[in-house]
Amino acid sequence: MLKGALIGCGFFAQNQMHAWAGIEGVEIVALCDRDPERLAQTARDFGIARCYTDAADLFEDAGFDFVDIATTVPTHKSLVEMAARAQVHVICQKPFALTLADARDMVSAVQATGKTLMIHENFRWQSAVRRTIDCLRAGTIGTPFFGRISFRSGYDVYAGQPYLAEGERFIIEDLGIHILDIARALFGPVAQITATTARINPAIKGEDVATMMLAHHNGVTSVVDCSYATRRTPETFPQTLLEIDGTAGSLRLDAGYRLSVHKEGAATSYDVAPPLLDWASQPWHNIHESVALIQRDFIDCLLDGRTPETSGADNLETFALVEAAYRSAAQGRTIDLATL
Repeated sequence: MLKGALIGCGFFAQNQMHAWAGIEGVEIVALCDRDPERLAQTARDFGIARCYTDAADLFEDAGFDFVDIATTVPTHKSLVEMAARAQVHVICQKPFALTLADARDMVSAVQATGKTLMIHENFRWQSAVRRTIDCLRAGTIGTPFFGRISFRSGYDVYAGQPYLAEGERFIIEDLGIHILDIARALFGPVAQITATTARINPAIKGEDVATMMLAHHNGVTSVVDCSYATRRTPETFPQTLLEIDGTAGSLRLDAGYRLSVHKEGAATSYDVAPPLLDWASQPWHNIHESVALIQRDFIDCLLDGRTPETSGADNLETFALVEAAYRSAAQGRTIDLATL
C-alpha cells in the first residue's frame, strides 16, 4: 500500500481525490489546506482523519510515501522543496513554477533525493488524445510533417475558477501549456516558436486567445491555437481537436471524439469517446478520466522504478515553450528555444 498526502483542497483537487480513491493499492492518509472549512469538507467527503492547515506540520508528522501538490503556482516551489527535504515522491499541478529558473531548482531538489517528480500534465493522458498519439507513434500515417492542435471554446471557466480572470497571464499559462505539451508528445522537441495573443473578454486581465506556430527539430511544423472567446454550437468544451498530416496519410480527431485515419483513398473512423466514470460528469468527463489515468501512471512509475513521461525534467521543455510564447507575443518575433 502506497500512502499519499494531498496539499490543496480546491476545485480541481476534488477530481484528484476521486481518482486516488479508484486506484488499488493507494491510500490518501492526510490533507492540507489553509482554508479550514474547505479542508474539513474534503476530509468529510473522503473520510480522511489527518488534517493540517500548515504544510510544515504535515511534513513533520510524515507517514506517507508521496505528496500530491494541488495548490496554485505561487506555493509550488516551497512545497516541492519541503517534499524533497522530507524524501517523498511528488506529483505537482501545472503550471509547475513561476519562472523557468524556479522550475529548474525544483527539479534539481527532487533529483538529488532520488525520488520521482511528475507534473500533473494530464491532457496528453485523455484517452482520445492518447489513441491519436499511439496511432502516430505506430507509423499509421508514415512520417508526420504538419499538425494542428486546437482548443477553442466559449465555456465559462471563470465560474468554477474565478482566479483565472485575475492574472496578467491567462490562456497560454493555464490552457496553452496543456496544448503545447500535446504538441511535444506528438512531434517531439521544439526548435522555434512564434506566437500572437489577444484579450477579447474585457472583464479579465490576461489574454484569452493565443495562436502559436512551432518548428520542431524533426522538421514538423505544428500550429497550436487556444481560445476561450469562441462561440460555437454545439460547444466542444473541453475537447482538444487534432489534425496531423503524414507521408502516408492523415489523422483527424474531430468534435464528438471521432478519430479518423485517411490513407490510400479511404477513411476509417473510430469512436474514441472517454468513459463516464462513476464520479465524473459531462462535459468534464474526458478531463476526469485523464486525471485517473495520469495518477495511475504515476503509481505504476513508482512501482516499476521508471521515469514518468511528464517528469519534472521533461516538463522543463513545456515550461520553456510557455515562456517563449509570451516573449514572442510581447516582442513580435520568433523565439529560438535554445536561448532559454
